[in-house]
Amino acid sequence: MVVGVHSAKFPNERESSSLVEAVARHRVTHPVVNDADFAIWQRYGVRAWPTLVLVDPQGYVVGGVSGEGHGPLLRQYIARLVDEARAAGHLAAGPKPFSLTITPRSGGTALSRTALRFPGKLLAEPDGNRLFVSDTGRHRIVVADQSGRLLDEAGGADEPGFEDGPFERARFHEPQGLALVGPHLYVVETGNHAVRRLHLGTRVVETVAGTGRQQIGPVRPSGPARQTALNSPWDCLAADGWLYLAMAGCHQIWRLALDGTDRLEHFAGTGHERLVDGPREQAGFNQPSGLATDGRVLYVADSEASAVRAVDLDGAGQVRTLVGEGLFEFGDVDGTGAEVRLQHVQGLAWAGGVLYLADTYNHKVKRLDPVTRSVTSWLGIGAPSRAEGRPGGLAEPQGVSVAGGRLFVADTNNHRIVSASLDTGVLEEIGLR
Repeated sequence: MVVGVHSAKFPNERESSSLVEAVARHRVTHPVVNDADFAIWQRYGVRAWPTLVLVDPQGYVVGGVSGEGHGPLLRQYIARLVDEARAAGHLAAGPKPFSLTITPRSGGTALSRTALRFPGKLLAEPDGNRLFVSDTGRHRIVVADQSGRLLDEAGGADEPGFEDGPFERARFHEPQGLALVGPHLYVVETGNHAVRRLHLGTRVVETVAGTGRQQIGPVRPSGPARQTALNSPWDCLAADGWLYLAMAGCHQIWRLALDGTDRLEHFAGTGHERLVDGPREQAGFNQPSGLATDGRVLYVADSEASAVRAVDLDGAGQVRTLVGEGLFEFGDVDGTGAEVRLQHVQGLAWAGGVLYLADTYNHKVKRLDPVTRSVTSWLGIGAPSRAEGRPGGLAEPQGVSVAGGRLFVADTNNHRIVSASLDTGVLEEIGLR
């Protein structure tokens, strides 16, 4: 029996309403306790996320381990413990003593074709009228026009999978970042640890990087992209013949060659979770989850440090921190440079010399001037809400994209897409139809 203990770092994650949404988003089926005051964390002597503690049927702690990648070891010890407990007559028989049914605020599991469920990232076509949406909770890619008229979809069985082929047969698992390159839409998936390519004309999906299994720990990729394991890629961006990948799971930036050579290579970050500037191969990142560029600089939403970083795309490749002070420096403070506080920023978009930030856990969109390093709140009220009756209301926005003088926002926990004029900031909902 598994019991999850949610000892949250960020204030937004400590709210039980946020936890309910997260349990629904990830379809967690075991019970989860909200350890908002860290009482359980302290009583068990926990020092790191994640920590797993093995408790025998009589309530004694018999082992524990921190970090990822311990599945085989845990299975071995659980099997041994089960055998011992069964021999001693300590195992309980019968059904589990709980039932857990949680659905998001959008309703039950029977959703219409136009209903979104936790949309993650989105991409507005800059020189056209299409809008691409990672409908993350429904494991599909939605293609619409920028007024919301549904044009096409890939995947969409409402259940995760990993299958290439025609749009109707293809399966995804928590798709996130999107990049449009000619007739192809590239998609990164956190659930399948893969990069997929959608042929928009022929309506076929193929896998171009990743094995479908998670690579644990920092690594420098080598070998063909289809034979190299990835670790929770969260966003992608095409520039100068490369597809840059925000590898949140290993705190690095990788890139995939778009010239057909199948090359996958390390670009920045040592893999150690820390806020360290300098030459890109020696710098440290913290769960990078969003990318944007002005053509010269790659901007990175460094989520776990609530920071925004800048990486030169020229040969020097220096990494600089625009805003953000470290893993445990977060909040909701506008200002300049070191005085700025964000809370788990996940999305970035560049337009007209300004970076637009999806300040996810502050339920806001903010604007950052990368020259002066000044940040101002623009959309959102600092608490989860909808726009009706409360202008600018957002709930954990994750993705942002600019086209045609408008900012498009994946309003994730409101299960919708909204847009705002860059001039007026007036927020409008884009209902799919």
